[in-house]
Amino acid sequence: MKRRIVMSMLAGVTLLASSLLGATPAQSADVPAEFGTDWHDPITAAPPVAKPSGKSCQVTLAEAQFRDFTPYKGAYTPPVGCGDGWSKVVLRMDGKVKGRQYDRLGYLHVGGVEIFRTSTPEPSPDGIEWSVEKDVTRYSDTFRRGQDVEMLIGNVVDDTYTGIIDVKVTLTFYAARSVSAPGHPASTPGRSTAAPDRVLTLQDGTLTTPRNSERVVAEVYATGSGGGCEEFWYLSAPDPAPYSCKAGGGPYREVQIKVDGRLAGIAAPFPHVWTGGWSNPFLWYVTPGPRAFDVKPIEYDLTPFAGLLNDGRPHRVEVSVVGVPEGQSGWSAPVNVLVWQDARSEHVTGKLTRHQVGDLANSSTYTPGSEHRVDTEGSHRLTVAGYLDTSHGRVATTVSRSLTNTSAHRWTDGENQDTLDAAWTDGQSVTVDGRGPARTTRTQRTYTMDGSVTIDAGDRLRTVLTLGDRATVAVTQAGRRIAWSRLDDTVEGDAAWTLNVPRDQRQAVGTTSERYRLYGSRGCYDRSLTSVQGVLTEDRSGC
Repeated sequence: MKRRIVMSMLAGVTLLASSLLGATPAQSADVPAEFGTDWHDPITAAPPVAKPSGKSCQVTLAEAQFRDFTPYKGAYTPPVGCGDGWSKVVLRMDGKVKGRQYDRLGYLHVGGVEIFRTSTPEPSPDGIEWSVEKDVTRYSDTFRRGQDVEMLIGNVVDDTYTGIIDVKVTLTFYAARSVSAPGHPASTPGRSTAAPDRVLTLQDGTLTTPRNSERVVAEVYATGSGGGCEEFWYLSAPDPAPYSCKAGGGPYREVQIKVDGRLAGIAAPFPHVWTGGWSNPFLWYVTPGPRAFDVKPIEYDLTPFAGLLNDGRPHRVEVSVVGVPEGQSGWSAPVNVLVWQDARSEHVTGKLTRHQVGDLANSSTYTPGSEHRVDTEGSHRLTVAGYLDTSHGRVATTVSRSLTNTSAHRWTDGENQDTLDAAWTDGQSVTVDGRGPARTTRTQRTYTMDGSVTIDAGDRLRTVLTLGDRATVAVTQAGRRIAWSRLDDTVEGDAAWTLNVPRDQRQAVGTTSERYRLYGSRGCYDRSLTSVQGVLTEDRSGC
């Protein structure tokens, strides 16, 4: 892709997880010959957050208009009348913007804890509105006390880029306990979904856990962003390849977390495509790519290290991204640490019993020719194990993680033809062996990207792209599968527009479709959307 195009489309990206609301189809399926000045409000096929019945209370967290890089700062006060033992807490952001504006990234912190990160849609001249929901029950510990609030969706408003991003964020607290609504599957199965007892952040890069911690999970909201090449890290090429985005080791990236200098977790970053991505905002005006409005954190189970962490002293925790060229910025990776405590013990002791780090394999080979080519293969393995002596006996936890990445990147001189076919797998197994039969949760995540950008002699740019976000989860106990789920979120698009002409002469056309399927032992959800030239032509649900 010509960087003059990609950089201009993505340069404004800056940071805030979630289901996008607004499932009502357009009143008319009449499709114009090309994009006009208005289109359907942004929508995704993901299921809405299921809400319990019973009493609820609502609190406004933030209400702001973002014109620049000045964060909104406010104060949060816990709700009155719903107690502090909520069955669910749901965040909702309502946004609107009109005119001309880039995609932007935004974050929301409560008491220093990052609870929300998203990117924004690019607006129509006539204006758009959208809503995002996220289940934030896991942060209940943070919500039980008054806290400072900070939110930023960094933006630039001038005579050309006129879109002011207007948002309101609320929290709704549900006091009653209830099963999830029919047709909306509960969260994927695995270890206990009870909210953690504590939600911690790093203090000067260190973590001090309660001395009775019996489960520790770190979450990292990792995104490549900021206007440079790391926004599209999956396209970077090694020397001597003649490509506009370079990285010595090629496109392989891995997000690592270390405890006191020792590797504690590895993960494949999700290849986000923001709403100006792949040189073609017309792909994303109605339906964004997977997770573009729902930046999910990477989770690392650090329980094998809990015996070391429980000494009451601060321990250094570091997050880094393998493959980023030295001295180059572009990644944001804030850390929250979720802790479950043993209420019947003042001090839980334990030991790290196994720490096995495999060799990190990364081969990125350049082949010259009339069509330049970079082929990449990467992989890494890590296994850690430890035990804790809790009030309910000794509990051993083993965490194994395995990563792979393959990609074939091809382009012509001038990058007027640029294609990528890439896949990432991130497999994890967590076995907990204590009172009762051992339980193992296996999660296999697969991310795919298959696309091309072509610019012809008439300056007509066409993007064809398919993105996949897939995950399977299986829970076994005593050799028997007791829960499972399967997710498949696929977005396909084909859009074209003319470069270097006024906006009303671009003759832009585009078709984008999404199918989101989630099914398993807890139910089934299946929804498909299609939009053509900004008109929603299909909104179909059914299992």
